[in-house]
Amino acid sequence: MKDLTHEKTLAADEINNRLFFRFFQAANTLHTKGTQALDNFGVSTGKWSVLGALSRPKAASGMSIGDLSKYLLVSRQNLFGVLSRLEREGLIERVTSEEDRRSRKVRITRKGEELWLAMAEPIRRFYDSALKGFSFDDRLEFIHYITRLQRNMSQI
Repeated sequence: MKDLTHEKTLAADEINNRLFFRFFQAANTLHTKGTQALDNFGVSTGKWSVLGALSRPKAASGMSIGDLSKYLLVSRQNLFGVLSRLEREGLIERVTSEEDRRSRKVRITRKGEELWLAMAEPIRRFYDSALKGFSFDDRLEFIHYITRLQRNMSQI
């Protein structure tokens, strides 16, 4: 009985290692292939994620850097460089918050919105290629499992 339990533990460890290594590989592939998909636009995956976050209807009035950092799950320090580049390019702007005049928000500009709309079709093609063979229901389940994994990891 002890040997069987030990073997199951080793098998579970191997599966866990494989699973997290696959996530690592997928993240690296997303960074490489996603950047290639948007090569004509000069947009990195970091810029892509910020523009995507700020283009959502919920973010129409902008987001605080803290909220954007939490939403994207990146540190403020990592976000700062991307925001500075986007601001220099005129794709985002920092504005005074309407709710609290002492705080500032980051908001996508008209130029940023135009770029986001121009990137929509290449992004759609990238997603369709990356998710080839996944049904709509598969995709929903995948979101569910990744969300659960992320929530569990954030509680560690």
